[in-house]
Amino acid sequence: MVREFKLPDVGEGVAEGEIVEWLVSEGDEVSEDQPVAEVETDKAVVEVPSPVNGSVKEILAEAGEVVPVGNVIITFNVEGEEDEEATESAESDEPTESQEQVTEEPADIGGEPAITEGDSESTESEVETASGRVFAPPNVRRLARELDVSIESVSGSGPSGRITEGDVQSAAESGGDGEGTEEGASGPNQLDEGLESATGRAGDGEPTAQPETASRERTLAAPATRTLAEEEGIDINTVPTEEERDGEAFVTPEAVREYAQAQQEAQAADAEAVAATGAEGERAEQAERETREPYRGIRRTIGKQMENSKFTAPHVTHHDTAEVEGLVEARTDLKARAQEQGVRLTYMPFIMKAIVSALKEFPYLNSALDEEAEEIVLKNYYNVGIAVATDAGLMVPVVKNVDQKGVLQLASEVNELAQKARERSISREEMQGGTFTITNFGAIGGEYATPIINHPEVAILGLGELAERPVVEDGAVEAAHTLPLSLSIDHRIVDGADGAAFANRVIEYLENPLLLLLD
Repeated sequence: MVREFKLPDVGEGVAEGEIVEWLVSEGDEVSEDQPVAEVETDKAVVEVPSPVNGSVKEILAEAGEVVPVGNVIITFNVEGEEDEEATESAESDEPTESQEQVTEEPADIGGEPAITEGDSESTESEVETASGRVFAPPNVRRLARELDVSIESVSGSGPSGRITEGDVQSAAESGGDGEGTEEGASGPNQLDEGLESATGRAGDGEPTAQPETASRERTLAAPATRTLAEEEGIDINTVPTEEERDGEAFVTPEAVREYAQAQQEAQAADAEAVAATGAEGERAEQAERETREPYRGIRRTIGKQMENSKFTAPHVTHHDTAEVEGLVEARTDLKARAQEQGVRLTYMPFIMKAIVSALKEFPYLNSALDEEAEEIVLKNYYNVGIAVATDAGLMVPVVKNVDQKGVLQLASEVNELAQKARERSISREEMQGGTFTITNFGAIGGEYATPIINHPEVAILGLGELAERPVVEDGAVEAAHTLPLSLSIDHRIVDGADGAAFANRVIEYLENPLLLLLD
């Protein structure tokens, strides 16, 4: 039996996925739950497992293709199960091809019925050739039928020799060379002294869309018709005509006008061809100076999220600086103890604890706006997202219930989630449910920025580089460790004064980490 497999809904709200890589090839044996493809949806890459034991019959989506959820992406041959189409064919008592041939094309794609023996083109001609199997999805086969191209004669450029729409179109164009006929005048060629012989355009090497006709040496026409031909710049002996008078070709004014229009259309087509050639040259030259990449996958998801946040929430950014000598000393004292427990201790867990302690005092920064209900949702749980830069773009793993965890546990979870994000093995659930976000652009040496809020959250704190900088102490300039802070808020929910007060409270905790023990 041929079993179709549709792209599943791998996450709530996912409408489509990009095929990152196929882990199997057509003809491969597979077992149930064996990963057959990697699919990227939103901000995660997930493995899609096989639903059956069998072999891969046909792969219907190429790597890099974006496929809507519910579309068939692969088919399997499953032994021991009877094919429905083969059963129907057997019941009809008609001769059939092999079971595999009858079920080659699903009936529900594009609204066209499956190909059976009764179709104008046999299934066998589309499925097998003298050299072996032809691999092409139903839409490509349909295009081949529309263009009158024999699918078995097309060379596939896709994975495993898969035939694409471009392959069929190229075959149609190459097969069309030299086709078509010239329309000539049916009247006899006779002498007409005193008239110029027709030159036409046939054979002059220029492209033309007009009917080509042999030049006559004698043509009958009314004087008004000859005058019209002269005004149009047309040699009347080249005007096609099927009318005759006294055995000689006769041209009417209508024939002259039609021929003139055909010439104008041909000239316009020539001009377009020349322009297209020039445009292609310009594009080729431009292509050498530019490289284009598809805007999709994680990068597109990030872009849409940023656009939605920036155009939905009015952003205000508050900048400040914390002198963090106390924080540096606290981490230094605990770093060796953390290493003994196999944990790499950074400043991030301390900052997360300071933020959560401040959020409890300023709850509106840990809220969201329900625009439909016109309600502010104050959240009594604290899930902090940590923005992580990866090769695929920015990901935001979420550490849940930060207020209930110690510094070492937070350090371990942050390290684990960041590593999974960089490896693109993180799940959707691990990037959902955040109430507040931290972005650490200081890791690459920055100081201040204007972070974009991770909507529907209402605030995000940007961390600059923690480094020694000159500060004034008792009128003297000294070197001290400082941490630049950039707090962006949704001004619909959080006032500037509340944002500044929140930042001051975070700074207080960072400058005096022992205060966190009182929380």
